[in-house]
Amino acid sequence: MKTRDKILLSSLELFNDKGERNITTNHIAAHLAISPGNLYYHFRNKSDIIYEIFQEYEKLVDYYLDIPEDRPITLEDMTFYLESVFDGLWSYRFFHRDLEYLLDSDPRLRRDYREFTNRCLAAINRIFAKLADAGIIQPQPEDLRSAMSLNVWLVITNWMAFLKTAHAAEEPASLSLTELKQGIYQVLTLEVPYLTPEYRERVLALREKYRPTLPEAQGVSGVEA
Repeated sequence: MKTRDKILLSSLELFNDKGERNITTNHIAAHLAISPGNLYYHFRNKSDIIYEIFQEYEKLVDYYLDIPEDRPITLEDMTFYLESVFDGLWSYRFFHRDLEYLLDSDPRLRRDYREFTNRCLAAINRIFAKLADAGIIQPQPEDLRSAMSLNVWLVITNWMAFLKTAHAAEEPASLSLTELKQGIYQVLTLEVPYLTPEYRERVLALREKYRPTLPEAQGVSGVEA
């Protein structure tokens, strides 16, 4: 593996484990057992490292949300999209843990994240349209479908922050991928009012697999249906 790739991989690991604000370029260099000068040969500063990590993250999510146009969408497809997006959140979890600070710190990142958000919203909108075409949910007018897409995006991108407050008495590292994926329960709950009779029980059974278990907050796990 090239030194540049090792820097990105180690930075991602350290940011996820310790928090981006707690890691300096010196920490990254020490972790790799290279000199700071060697690191600066590849990256001018930590912001450049974060920016390139984000570019990897958005490529991954874009790939996951590549909606097939040559066949109907299935419930298995929907599950894959949700699982994959939350897997991506976990792999790059430092980013959504401190999103506002990171966007305020780098105009490039702020611009690209806005474009990334718009692409994701468009992809979610297409998924809802395809789910309706497949008879999984009832067809919705464009304005409602857009609102549903935004609500899904808000749940996905803010679930990490919610877990951070729900587990405030615990160490950040105590959060697990299983807990993060419990956000899928909330996303599927948004679809419940629009499920068709043919798919309602199947989706409710799928949703139950992700029911959140929150400390002293069991009553906020989602809307029962």
